[in-house]
Amino acid sequence: MEKTNNTLATEPIGKLIRKFAVPAVVSMLVSSMYNIVDQIFIGQGVGMLGNAATNVAFPVTIIATAVSLLLGIGSAANYNLEAGAGKDEQASEIAGTGLTALVVSGLVIAVIILVFLNPLLHAFGATKDILPYARDYTSITALGIPFFVLTTGGNHLIRADGSPIYSMVCMMTGAVLNTILDPLFIFGFHWGIKGGAIATVIGQVVSGFLVILYFAKFRKMELKTASFRPKALHLKRIVSLGMASCINQIAMAAVQIAMNNTLRHYGALSAYGSDIPLACAGVISKVNSVFMAICIGISQGSQPIWGFNYGAEEYGRVRETYKKSAVTCTVIATVFFLAFQIFPRQIVSIFGTGSEEYFHFAERYFRIFMFMTFTNGIQPMSSGFFTSIGKARLGIVMSLTRQVMFLLPLIFIFPIFMGIDGVMYAGPIADAAAAFLAIFFAHRETRKMKILQEAAV
Repeated sequence: MEKTNNTLATEPIGKLIRKFAVPAVVSMLVSSMYNIVDQIFIGQGVGMLGNAATNVAFPVTIIATAVSLLLGIGSAANYNLEAGAGKDEQASEIAGTGLTALVVSGLVIAVIILVFLNPLLHAFGATKDILPYARDYTSITALGIPFFVLTTGGNHLIRADGSPIYSMVCMMTGAVLNTILDPLFIFGFHWGIKGGAIATVIGQVVSGFLVILYFAKFRKMELKTASFRPKALHLKRIVSLGMASCINQIAMAAVQIAMNNTLRHYGALSAYGSDIPLACAGVISKVNSVFMAICIGISQGSQPIWGFNYGAEEYGRVRETYKKSAVTCTVIATVFFLAFQIFPRQIVSIFGTGSEEYFHFAERYFRIFMFMTFTNGIQPMSSGFFTSIGKARLGIVMSLTRQVMFLLPLIFIFPIFMGIDGVMYAGPIADAAAAFLAIFFAHRETRKMKILQEAAV
């Protein structure tokens, strides 16, 4: 692949971002919609305990996503860097190693979840009333995890191969099918929460088969049978560049688990009880995942542009891409901030009914915990940026800032002094600190590129 003939090196940056980011955003939104749609229909058909159950089960999805991003983003980033440098054979070997690792890891995760289902759900914060619903839901959705992992990770390679539209179609097909089957199974067949889980698995299986079809029939990259034999050196490089996104997801899972257990404990000591905070937190985390899906999608769509042009030493194009992507994320973040502050009750109502105490807690949680939403696009954007240009350690640091360095300790410390309100106030403080660090390091890196760019003239 010649650098000068590749559209990543020649097309206007704005056009490239739209070309790659729009399908990536749609793919991420569709991925998050699996859980959102389940939450809406389960909330309407099962009630508050159903919402709480999907919240307790959510760390399973986050962990599967973490592995998907570790291998998918790591493979795609390395593929683009090698392709940008003109090393096509090495790029294809990396892609083959990543695909094989995705298949194996998805199977392993599914087996672990099914074998240790009850202990995991207890650890994730299930109460006595919530556990039966969470067990019914997770025991079924675990069967779709191998397909979910392959789809989520494989779509990064499909985009890196220059087919963002096909990537979007893979995700949309499964999500649309899930949306159609959810009400049919939950209300029509009266399968309750199990119906939502079955609909999810069917959608994931269809999406997974579309990914397999792409690499079997429609791929542009050169893949041979030998390419699928994992090579330790390639796997090490994949893990290195995918680790930032993986750690970010693992941190999200850790925070979700810690928050569930904290809400269960301090909720029992409050007027709300344990189940209301767990249900509210589940709804709000799913709504926030829509916003994060957009920002992460823009970051993922920008990654081929960053990686290829950095490998080709076109630093001006790298800087321009980061600036335009960051501005776009901030504008979108501000829109969501206003919605969270002005319409919290209306948003929560979409996910079913509840007592007045339920809505009161949800409104306060939305307005306080999500108060710094307008800054929240910068951190995932910067993490993806550093990963794409080969700065794996800095990408990992960025992925750790909000969840691990700030939010996780604050979730434990603040409730000691403030009760259940402490969980809410931990959110905006962590968000502000993470945004500050992301802006600082991104500015420093882009200044270095500017110096290199001026020196080359």
